[in-house]
Amino acid sequence: MTILVTGAAGFIGYHLSERLMRDGNRVVGLDNFNDYYDVQLKRDRFGMLRRNSSFTGVEADIAKFEDLNALFEQHGITSVVHLAAQAGVRYSLTNPFAYLESNLTGFGNVLESCRRHGVRHLLYASSSSIYGANVKMPFSIHDNVDHPVSLYAATKKSNELMAHSYSHLYGLPTTGLRFFTVYGPWGRPDMAYFSFTRDIASGVPIKVFNEGRMQRDFTYIDDIVEGIVRLHERPPAPSPLWDRENPDPGSSYAPFKVYNIGNNKPEALMTFIRTIESKLGVKAKIDYQPMQPGDVVATFADIDDLARDIGFKPTTTIDEGLGRFVEWYRNYYSSRLTAEELLRADLA
Repeated sequence: MTILVTGAAGFIGYHLSERLMRDGNRVVGLDNFNDYYDVQLKRDRFGMLRRNSSFTGVEADIAKFEDLNALFEQHGITSVVHLAAQAGVRYSLTNPFAYLESNLTGFGNVLESCRRHGVRHLLYASSSSIYGANVKMPFSIHDNVDHPVSLYAATKKSNELMAHSYSHLYGLPTTGLRFFTVYGPWGRPDMAYFSFTRDIASGVPIKVFNEGRMQRDFTYIDDIVEGIVRLHERPPAPSPLWDRENPDPGSSYAPFKVYNIGNNKPEALMTFIRTIESKLGVKAKIDYQPMQPGDVVATFADIDDLARDIGFKPTTTIDEGLGRFVEWYRNYYSSRLTAEELLRADLA
């Protein structure tokens, strides 16, 4: 198959593309390389992917429909994993238009391109942020999610509604992936675990919000990718049990489904920090801060539907996952610093 992965230079997109090619697929990877975080890290991920002859890299913006539609025509796309989006809860407080353009206009363009070219399955990134003001734990796909607490979460909820309309109108099989705090090698520098590692290693105080009284369903990248790959091979079918008088938010009479992909085991933020300290061999300096607007105190994924439908549950422990991340972090930034030093010496 020829699979389009949008956001292929991103964290999840990079790892997923590697796995899809390892499984024998051809991957067309699209990214616009925006500067939301370190562009060099994105280019390095993309460079790794380009080493594989089964990968075609395209620099383009999903917000430009004609370019996206032409890509579908040129490469004969058979299925899509849509991961490109403007990410981050806190950034949405100061840069709302970035979310409207990428997460709404861009996603609409992806849907329309999929419809026009008859793709067999569209999987797209949603988020655990979609649960918003909900407090019943664990978060279930069968719960109502109509109370987002950030614009980012609202755009992800909108994506699910938009996808359902295309599943209903055109029979396009769509699967929404509600990710829960993904971490691991080649991760995103804007994520807390990444900045914690960087600052603890450098002796810089880390900001810990809500006085550290937070819990997150941290999910290792390999487990996320395994879930996506298995779901990719299982386009949703209309549910014969769906009841119009008592509608289930997690399924539909149309070929539409959403899943939580999480570790199903929330960890205290302070436990996460202590594990990073242990892997680095450095004690953190902590600056405790109040709760930030748009944040939630805890996330906890109910993954019963995921386990039932694809026979998979995440298994990577925090100790294992953070150990691999810290090892990658040290190796990557050590080699990058050396390369930058050599470049400066050549220019001198």
